[in-house]
Amino acid sequence: MYPPPLTVESLFTPQLAMLPGQDVGASTRSLHADDILNVVPDVTPPIHVATTFRYPDDPEKLTPAAELTGGYEDNKTSHVYSRLSAPNFTRFETILSALLNGEAISYSSGLSAFHAALVLLNPRRISIGNGYHGCHGVIDLFTRLTGLQKLDLNCPAEQLEAGDVIHLETPVNPEGTSFKIEEYAKKAHSRGAYLIVDATFAPPPLQDPFKWGADLVMHSGSKYFGGHGDVLCGVLATQNKEWSRQLFKDRVFLGSVMGNMEGWLGTRSLRTLEVRVQRLSQNATNLVSWLHNALQTQNPSADSDEDVTQKALKEVFHSSLQKSDESWLLKQMPNGFGPVFSITMNEEEYARKLPSKLALFQHATSLGGVESLIEWRTMSDTTVDRRLLRVSVGLENWEDLRNDMVNAFRALVKG
Repeated sequence: MYPPPLTVESLFTPQLAMLPGQDVGASTRSLHADDILNVVPDVTPPIHVATTFRYPDDPEKLTPAAELTGGYEDNKTSHVYSRLSAPNFTRFETILSALLNGEAISYSSGLSAFHAALVLLNPRRISIGNGYHGCHGVIDLFTRLTGLQKLDLNCPAEQLEAGDVIHLETPVNPEGTSFKIEEYAKKAHSRGAYLIVDATFAPPPLQDPFKWGADLVMHSGSKYFGGHGDVLCGVLATQNKEWSRQLFKDRVFLGSVMGNMEGWLGTRSLRTLEVRVQRLSQNATNLVSWLHNALQTQNPSADSDEDVTQKALKEVFHSSLQKSDESWLLKQMPNGFGPVFSITMNEEEYARKLPSKLALFQHATSLGGVESLIEWRTMSDTTVDRRLLRVSVGLENWEDLRNDMVNAFRALVKG
């Protein structure tokens, strides 16, 4: 009835016990990293909705909390209360630990994960770019509580001290362009500071920030890890065992745990993460390439696709267009440049109206799902150019998405 305890050490590895000494692919890890947690015959993991769990009936198997040699986080199959651990999000974390190459801790949202990272590190200064406005809101809370000082992302290294943080979002929201992780890691570590990388826009298998010096990796799991627009969660990953234990303990008191249903849905989605992300990224790159080439076309024929694109569209932003950075970018993102890009229209009114002219792109915030979304970004972010729209490319045929966008440009221009 009660299986033997599973330890962190037996799970914290990208190599599966069934294939000792062999590093297996990401899709294999997505499907089998949690096999060690199978305690029922169901092929698909069951949904567990309980928040509290029975202790063993045998008094000899009762271990008081004060006598635990590690902690509740060490036992992956024996649960007490869902604020500590529960079957569904423990399974989700186990798979992610194998995919992210670090111990993964899940949270109720991406901002909860960022909050937990700042609680862990408690920096006096944080160097950060524009990026996601929600992170700046969390920093504002810490500024009120601790006096946390915000520095520019590209501030001189001399402004940083030991224990400070550089928070690097790459690819960055909303543009979808990339920064060189290694450069910021060297800058942080030269001053005794830490590097947090928000890699939401480049999930596995696109980018591994640990390979380039990240100390903590953050994801809004609501995006690609959920992948279907129905999961709200956040994730932190670290290769520092002491940090992972502290994050687990902190989460117990922060209370920002994933719900049972979200943990189950997240596990479902991770099974297809690699194939989804690679297809999404390739679709986006194809679409970006066509739009960029259309803007570069000299003297296009009147009313041609290129002509109406030039009349409606001003600029395209995406990592794939960073040609001068290819020497490092192709190493940092060897498997694709990410499914999100942004466009700037020639007029604000075009940006306002474009979503209403599209048939295949849904006008909504968020990203990372199987369907294509577009957002007039000023609807949710007060800091951006009002001519900018963020595009999250889905699994539709990319030529269909191109035709839909060109038809919308033509309608705008003629209108």
